[in-house]
Amino acid sequence: MGVSGGRRVADALQSPGLAPAVARGLACPKQRGMLWLALLLIAALALSLFVGRYPAPPFLAPDRLATDELAQRLVWNLRLPRVLAAILLGMALAAAGTVLQMILGNPLVEPGFLGVSQGAAFGAALSIIFLGNAAWLVQGAAAAFAFVGLGLSYFLAHRLRYGGWVLRLVLAGIAVSALFSAGVGMLKYVADPLRQLPEITFWLLGGLWSITWAQLRAILPVTLIALFVMYRMRWRLNLLALDDATAFSLGVAPNLERALVLTAAVAATAAVISVSGMVGWIGLIMPHLARRLYGSDARRALPAALLLGGLFCLLCDDVARTLLAGEIPLGILTSLLGATFFMALMMKQNIRMSR
Repeated sequence: MGVSGGRRVADALQSPGLAPAVARGLACPKQRGMLWLALLLIAALALSLFVGRYPAPPFLAPDRLATDELAQRLVWNLRLPRVLAAILLGMALAAAGTVLQMILGNPLVEPGFLGVSQGAAFGAALSIIFLGNAAWLVQGAAAAFAFVGLGLSYFLAHRLRYGGWVLRLVLAGIAVSALFSAGVGMLKYVADPLRQLPEITFWLLGGLWSITWAQLRAILPVTLIALFVMYRMRWRLNLLALDDATAFSLGVAPNLERALVLTAAVAATAAVISVSGMVGWIGLIMPHLARRLYGSDARRALPAALLLGGLFCLLCDDVARTLLAGEIPLGILTSLLGATFFMALMMKQNIRMSR
């Protein structure tokens, strides 16, 4: 092709009618992929209602619901709230991880690395021992100390004088997490060994075996509102990831909007952790996988992380309650699979981390 032919092609691509069509054509495969991902999540939700150890592992025949009253109660009163809670847990952790990684400019950040999860664990343990075991007390204490954990990490990172911002934030998160972990250890030491200590121990392992409709309703308003805020502000995350001067020149109020979306991320994390216990690695791995599949644009990466997080957590919970006669703690499975996937991802030679 000659120079004149190349110029004609360039002029054609720059025409106002063709450019949007090309953009739509490029976006179509990713949009179809997102739709298939949503359909896969819905199918997994429906299938999970019939996966279990009654009447015989690993599957309950759907036609048995019409005649077996015990199966009906099992599906609607036990499995359905647990399945919905698993999806909500995965979505909240994945969305929070995406927000934290983009706003703080650190691909290794997740709620557990910034003292949020450990702060929530300390608050929950404190409530179990000294305030009572009511769901709203545990949830409130977990949320309060989750915000304290993030605030301490952010404050300490600004005070450190070693390394760049990413390194300072990681070091601050490690220090704050260690402090709260030590606090949880002290609370376990003074807890009643017959009543309070087993409850704290199982809470730290993570799991959804105790989920009921009452517990799901307790966390549903806060979690849904927080997820809605993060989803509606997904296109602003691209601007908030820039430095303050650039973001301000583009019409963004950086401090206010960052505070709003960070508050939503921490609130969602604290709400779901207050009933599930410590469930790690979802907030770190799912944002990386979403960006790898759908690009770093938060308008697509955040919805993809939501769907991937919900699907991953739901499948892990299905395995946790059906693989063995005794239930495997969910936090163990997510850590095992998440760490394995993370090592495989980091060993890829063509991996690219971009802000």
